[in-house]
Amino acid sequence: MEKWNSYWAFSGERAVKTVAQVAIATIGANTVGVLDVDWAQVLSVSALAGIMSLLTSVLTYNSKE
Repeated sequence: MEKWNSYWAFSGERAVKTVAQVAIATIGANTVGVLDVDWAQVLSVSALAGIMSLLTSVLTYNSKE
């Protein structure tokens, strides 16, 4: 059980960091002010990056066993 808790803690932290990094990159691309940001696109791209990060963690975990 401790192994799973450790795995999910690592994977969750990695996914959150990935979402934040992608959001920063997406917001900073071509915006001048907060009203210029396409928030739906930022959320969509960031969520997809988070999902991809979790899937990568699953692949990495399975390949180590």
